Amino acid sequence: MPSTKPPSKPAPKSSSSASSASSSRSRKGLVIGALIAVAALLAGWLSQYVTGDGSAGSGGGGSEKSNTAVDKGRSDNTAAGDPALMKLARRDADDPFARGDADAPVVMIEYADFGCSFCGKFARDTEPELVDKYVEKGLLRIEWRNFPVFGKGSERAALASYAAGEQGRFWQFYDAVYADKGNEKNDFTDAHLHEIAEQAGVEDLDRFDRDRAGEAARKLLDKDRTEAYSLGASATPAFLVNGQPIAGAQPDEVFTDAIERAAAAAKKDGAGTKNDTGKGAERD
Repeated sequence: MPSTKPPSKPAPKSSSSASSASSSRSRKGLVIGALIAVAALLAGWLSQYVTGDGSAGSGGGGSEKSNTAVDKGRSDNTAAGDPALMKLARRDADDPFARGDADAPVVMIEYADFGCSFCGKFARDTEPELVDKYVEKGLLRIEWRNFPVFGKGSERAALASYAAGEQGRFWQFYDAVYADKGNEKNDFTDAHLHEIAEQAGVEDLDRFDRDRAGEAARKLLDKDRTEAYSLGASATPAFLVNGQPIAGAQPDEVFTDAIERAAAAAKKDGAGTKNDTGKGAERD
């Protein structure tokens, strides 16, 4: 009988090939893990940008969509907010870019752009009511952060707002910019900024020009913008109410509900309103 040979077996992979495949899988796993971690980090903020029609606030992309609702399911979140985000409140009694008592139980931080139409809507339609109802009664403090996302014009307005603040006229400058809807996405030329400064009651325009061109103005702008981006914010306006995020120019009741829940939580906790050092972060 002719002899038969057993079927040949496939040659085993070399140890180097197996090691390479294993290394590739390991690197792929690390990349996926990193992406998941980043997504989880930003989810708390970015989820607040999802509205009834999937739209967001004004962003750097140049297009704006209306914000008309927020996720009502967030009502079961803790009103106390994230302690780390609560510490972003500066609570500096001499801060010209804040209004309200430094030790108010609730701090609302506003990240906004002077060229943003939805920021203007909030300034005209919602903020005056919040000032009358909560700021004047010592319950709420509002702290401004410059977050220009519409380019050089917005940056010029942000720097000019700093200069107005150095003469104690920031909030008057704020009101003058947002009162005129024609300022939305404006180039904010030097002449135009002078007009706004005069409307705001800025007396020394020479000093105004020096201050807006100075290093201190740029430093604070960079700090504010970096803070906003570090939170995952990419559109304006965006808010933190005692560490709880709100995105967009939402209906008044969204803000009043958040403020009252935060105030109730602060009262229940019985904790001090300042951070661990007794004072918020410095301006620079």
